[in-house]
Amino acid sequence: MSDIGSGDEGLSSQKYHGQGMDAGGNNFDSGQQPQEQELATKMLQIQSKRFYLDVKQNRRGRFIKVAEIGADGRRSQIFLAMSTAAEFRDHLSGFSDYYSSLGPPNPDNVPDDGKLKSEMMLKDNRRYYLDLKENSRGRFLRVSQTITRGGPRSQVALPAQGMIEFRDALTDLLDDFGTDDGGFKGELPEGRHLRVDNKNFYFDIGQNNRGVYMKVSEVKSNFRTAITVPEKCWARFRDILADYTDKMGRAHPDTVQGGGTARAGGSAAPHPDTESFDART
Repeated sequence: MSDIGSGDEGLSSQKYHGQGMDAGGNNFDSGQQPQEQELATKMLQIQSKRFYLDVKQNRRGRFIKVAEIGADGRRSQIFLAMSTAAEFRDHLSGFSDYYSSLGPPNPDNVPDDGKLKSEMMLKDNRRYYLDLKENSRGRFLRVSQTITRGGPRSQVALPAQGMIEFRDALTDLLDDFGTDDGGFKGELPEGRHLRVDNKNFYFDIGQNNRGVYMKVSEVKSNFRTAITVPEKCWARFRDILADYTDKMGRAHPDTVQGGGTARAGGSAAPHPDTESFDART
């Protein structure tokens, strides 16, 4: 009996054209990050399916995109941080050992949900469910990626007979590129506070799985609102504010406060009304 996946193996699949991987991708949840660099790729032919393992890098770090291309050209993909890929590699060894210990498929002794063995991996806001399953078409490992805050589920299905080959290919990539997710490392700038009339503005620098960001909060006695500005657009954000400051300064030189404006080529000194504070304490 052929160990191929079932019809439930690709909820987010789409038609795939060409032999190489697309370059698109934003983050590793949605696959859409500009300025993304492909560092290496491997292709595996496992029964009727092709699998591409692409090591990619963007400003948030390194990750591996796993794409499954079915015989009909349909495509499914998941994204793994380098550290998660290493954990997945280790699970593949365990699943392979378990699969080897199983006897021939027995249609009269299949669990109701088809699951023979399951594991779960957690990385930031993503969960990965690993299920070794069996159906009338054979045994396969289904890997599902979900987002804890909601959103589409993506998954690939790996024929059980190909788990060792897949693990070895993943190991080669991890040996070459390591298990460090990369991204920003170092101490983030401390927060700042600005008081204007009866309003307080707080500037907090933070970091999550999507990268570094600035949270600007406006606080009054019974009101609080905030915006989040990704670090990649701080310079443009600054230039827009500087342009408005210059224009208003020329139009009303006596009403615009703030002194040193920040231009594209330099930085402004802190205004006397601002103070530093540690927003992370």
